[in-house]
Amino acid sequence: MKSKILVALQFLSIISMLLLINTKSNIFILGIILFLSSVYVGISGIKEHNKKFNIRPDIQQNSTLITTGVYKYIRHPMYFSVIFGMLGVLITFFSIKELIVYMFLSIVMIIKLHYEESLWVCHTKEYTEYQKKTKKLIPFIY
Repeated sequence: MKSKILVALQFLSIISMLLLINTKSNIFILGIILFLSSVYVGISGIKEHNKKFNIRPDIQQNSTLITTGVYKYIRHPMYFSVIFGMLGVLITFFSIKELIVYMFLSIVMIIKLHYEESLWVCHTKEYTEYQKKTKKLIPFIY
């Protein structure tokens, strides 16, 4: 149930941000570059899954830990894609309302990320070692 609520909040936030789009900002190009870069990371993450991609943080039966490709550098490329892609939208079409919804979305994504990690730690012993070698969202930083 927790997984479904987190996914619903995630999509509600994204849709809200897109509905709030107003006029573009002065740093439009930076926002577009950030958005497109995040889409690339997200697509790279999906390719590594080989049809086992799951939008909910629940661990599916017979799931195996992926540590190649983009997962070699960050543990959550899809969360990266959402957080930084929507940051690109925020930068491109900045408003206080967009900022508030973006902050809510970021909190939901971080909660979802920590929840998924707690499930992985229980699912496989490899995950703790993987956590030591990689960062959560931003390569070499966080």
